[in-house]
Amino acid sequence: MKRIPAVLAAVVAMAFVATVAMAEDTTAPATAAPAKAAPAKTTSTTSTTHHHSSSSSKSTKTPKTDLNTASKEDLMKLPGVDDALADKIIAGRPYKSHSELESKNIVTKEQYGKLSAKVTVAPAPKSAAK
Repeated sequence: MKRIPAVLAAVVAMAFVATVAMAEDTTAPATAAPAKAAPAKTTSTTSTTHHHSSSSSKSTKTPKTDLNTASKEDLMKLPGVDDALADKIIAGRPYKSHSELESKNIVTKEQYGKLSAKVTVAPAPKSAAK
């Protein structure tokens, strides 16, 4: 008979903890109490969803650098482009294609391989052509 109150108290305590955990889970999943299986799973799902959205926005945050309009500082952010190479790229303007970096002997074939995916040449605006 003495065990019944102890078991009953344990069941009530577990039910209370579960109720509190569910209440926290529906109101604020990011701040759910640690060491609870359900809130940790929800946090993981939220984190994964956030990760996917940040990677898709990350790909749109890194536009290609336009060889004809980029500043020297922007060019120097490209892999392998130092002060002197940025000056050579600027001196070789205007470009019709980014492959002209190699054909005009501005960069080596190896350097072009590192840069080609990160640069572009935008078509000249029609108003500038007049």
